[in-house]
Amino acid sequence: MSSTTVAQTRKSASENLLNDKWDVVISNTLVKTGLGFGAGVLASVLFFKRRTFPVWLGIGFGAGRGVAEGDVIFRQSDAGVRSVRA
Repeated sequence: MSSTTVAQTRKSASENLLNDKWDVVISNTLVKTGLGFGAGVLASVLFFKRRTFPVWLGIGFGAGRGVAEGDVIFRQSDAGVRSVRA
């Protein structure tokens, strides 16, 4: 392998950090959307005679919350992907 090939295959630290942040944001959004879907289905079956609007509302709230938390993750200036205070 030549030195240019090795340099092209290695990723920089900032690129790895960005990839890690994208992984967290996408997985977080999928989880929140799934939870919103489940809550919507449950509300639809229990309270709204199996109408579809609670399901769509739950999906919307879950996806919106995931995107909002993703925005916060990308705006953080620290070196870590996520910081949790106990």
